Amino acid sequence: MKTDFKVGNLLFTPDGNSLLSPVGNRVSVFNLTESSSYTLPLSHRRNISQLALSPDGSLLLSIDEDGRAILSHLPQRLVLYHFSFKAPVSALAFSPSGRYFAAGVGRFVEVWYAPSTPSANSDEGLEFAPFVRHRVHAGHHDVVQGIEWSSDSRFFLSSSKDLTARLWSLEPPSDFVPTTLGGHREALIGAWFSVDQELMYTVSQDGALFQWHYAPLSEQLQPGDDVVDDATPMGWRIAQRHYFMQSNAKILCAAYHAPSNLLVAGFSNGLFGLYELPDFNMIHTLSVSQQGIDHVAINKSGEWLALGAAKLGQLLVWEWQSESYILKQQGHFDRMNDLVFSRDGTRIITAADDGKIKVWDSRSGFCIVTFTEHSSGVTACEFAQRGSVLFTASLDGSVRAWDLIRYRNFRTFSAPTRLSFSSLAVDPSGDVVCAGSLDSFDIHIWSVQTGQLLDQLAGHEGPVSSLAFAPSGGMLVSGSWDHTVRMWNIFDRTQSSEALQLQADITDIAVRSDSKQIAVSTLDGQLTFWSVAEATQSAGLDARRDVSGGRKLSDRRTAANIAGSKSFNCIAYSLDGSCLIAGGNSKYICLYDVFTGSLLKKFTVSVNLSLQGTQEFLNSRALTDAGPAGLLDTNAEASDLEDRIDRRLPGSGRGDSSLRRTLPQVRVTAVDFSPTGRAFCAASTEGLLIYSLDRDLQFDPFDLDIDITRASTLKALDDKSYLRALVMAFRLNERFLLEKVFQSTPVAEVGRLVKDLPTVYLARLIRFVAHVTDASPHLENNLRWIEAILSIHGPYLKDNLQSVSQELRTMQKAISTIQADLARVADENMYALDYVLSQSARKFEVPKPVLRNGLGGDTMES
Repeated sequence: MKTDFKVGNLLFTPDGNSLLSPVGNRVSVFNLTESSSYTLPLSHRRNISQLALSPDGSLLLSIDEDGRAILSHLPQRLVLYHFSFKAPVSALAFSPSGRYFAAGVGRFVEVWYAPSTPSANSDEGLEFAPFVRHRVHAGHHDVVQGIEWSSDSRFFLSSSKDLTARLWSLEPPSDFVPTTLGGHREALIGAWFSVDQELMYTVSQDGALFQWHYAPLSEQLQPGDDVVDDATPMGWRIAQRHYFMQSNAKILCAAYHAPSNLLVAGFSNGLFGLYELPDFNMIHTLSVSQQGIDHVAINKSGEWLALGAAKLGQLLVWEWQSESYILKQQGHFDRMNDLVFSRDGTRIITAADDGKIKVWDSRSGFCIVTFTEHSSGVTACEFAQRGSVLFTASLDGSVRAWDLIRYRNFRTFSAPTRLSFSSLAVDPSGDVVCAGSLDSFDIHIWSVQTGQLLDQLAGHEGPVSSLAFAPSGGMLVSGSWDHTVRMWNIFDRTQSSEALQLQADITDIAVRSDSKQIAVSTLDGQLTFWSVAEATQSAGLDARRDVSGGRKLSDRRTAANIAGSKSFNCIAYSLDGSCLIAGGNSKYICLYDVFTGSLLKKFTVSVNLSLQGTQEFLNSRALTDAGPAGLLDTNAEASDLEDRIDRRLPGSGRGDSSLRRTLPQVRVTAVDFSPTGRAFCAASTEGLLIYSLDRDLQFDPFDLDIDITRASTLKALDDKSYLRALVMAFRLNERFLLEKVFQSTPVAEVGRLVKDLPTVYLARLIRFVAHVTDASPHLENNLRWIEAILSIHGPYLKDNLQSVSQELRTMQKAISTIQADLARVADENMYALDYVLSQSARKFEVPKPVLRNGLGGDTMES
């Protein structure tokens, strides 16, 4: 889960409700109407540079920096085919008909047949080799930067760095000559057709907009003249010239929406402008970034504008009519240092070197709020056990307490001297907070209520690298670079501590949930487990082979022999204490069984070759006399002046990540388990990663069967295949079939049917049952269905409350109506029911027996 935009292009889906953004070597999809996001299960070997989506929204073509493409099915999130263009691709676009796509490969434009998918009404099968090239167009002298198709898919425009745009025909006749549109003084950003294809527009980097129209080429005839001879040559000529007039700023990107004649331009000063063509009327301009805007996109309706700023990792969606943000996301500018789950598992807090603290929604993947009060890097964050209180420690010498209900900083703790805090721990009761520093060897303790410094614990002979409170309270565990772990009883009068001696510097410690065991990670790659009661080591693991993997470009040894320099930097226990998760300076996250000491699974963080440490073997052909080719600075030989300028401060090794001359190294800086025990998260170079046992993709197995009719549904019902009949009725969406299947299902089969029902139909079933409950007299049958849905799918409904909240409210309303009706009937007929019950009791009352005396006629009761 990572929302910052770094490289590539933004793309709206055909319905205009979702936005596709490349995030490193993966693709994230943001649903703007439901406020949710997910990452597609595909990964390239390098960062993605181009995205294109078929007009029907089914096929997604993604291409990385090396020209390797992945064809995937977007609705089902399935990878269909891998292909290589054998060269970097700088432009990509599907034709409106969906039959072709054009790719700019260097200075050539290649047109390919679009891969086809079998439809429900045809007998076509899957293609064995879906990529078939139609034609290669040559004519440009520099890299092609943009491709735009005409609405009838017969022509397309290509814009290039050679200061020209060219008009090409898909099926050119023998005497066809491509039209060259020149006159610009700098490289072209884009070229577009008008909606009626009578006009064309070209935009260059220097802020020039040329309007072209088809007119006589003779100088004696003006565009307004009506007398045109058949022999008069016709062609495209410049009708008007417009200029954006942004001083000292160049255009980096532009997009045109033909139906509404809207042009959006993004400038290098962080400004974007919205203009109406062909009159070039400026609607408005807005500054949204401190750096340049690298890509813009417009959705199908022309209402939403997507803006991406790569240097700051900003991703924005702007609704220009109401002048409001639909989406505003920005990732961390620098490395993430720590993260923590909230106590209910719905929020994830991240802290980074950029001094920002971000609160993320674990379900939607969106950043909810950002705190910027810290003036330096934030090194640690921790939640209190009770309440919505977050504590953070920073290199600026302060520890801050945050209220996550009102989103404010309500307490700031500081030391008597200026220190840079690197570790943090909070007492389970939330009354005491502790922090350790790399400058001082003492542990500082503050009172949360008063904010006063209570004590300083002395005993370590090196910087304190890690702190943790026992969940039972009363004991503080600290790890230091002096090779010791100390257990402090801070609430005792003596404040005694017991030292545990290890063989290397302590990188991280974790305390099990029952407070009986401590896990310690050291710099020599060892994992040791200690008993708290006996203060002795109970188990140990040599994890150097597990954490090793991947080779940097500058490594002299192979990945197999470099294990001695690898270690875990962060560890965390699972909720039940049976598993331990660990991550370090490698591409692996390891999951261990605590009781057996065995490695359960290794998770690969990234296979992106744009990061160092992801390759197992280096290519000897990439080694030159000057060193590895990947570490050489080639920007000084770039043709454009903007690419040659180096704006870094002399001697600075950190700062703007997009200006680094060396590749970033893959590493994991923090891990944490979810309180539910179903997921864990990790902070890595690739961003915030979430691994979960629950699959978000709702797969419908009945999608594979295309023979769904009313007759087949009734036949499945006759065969007593109630689940299949119900799903087919949902697919046909016919009220008659739904009611028939619902009423024909036996009460004994309701529980099994609801349990086996795919979750993709759960919301529709809840909505249908709620509506039937309002109108149907079968009270018990309806309540049986409701009971089965809530009891079987309760955990899923709780986790996905946002997506099914409307259906649950409808069901609650139906149940409340039933309750009110029954209460009213009982109240109105209370006396009548009492009378009926009393009459039934008298009717069945047994009379007492009577004995008659036959002699005197007297009676005698027994």
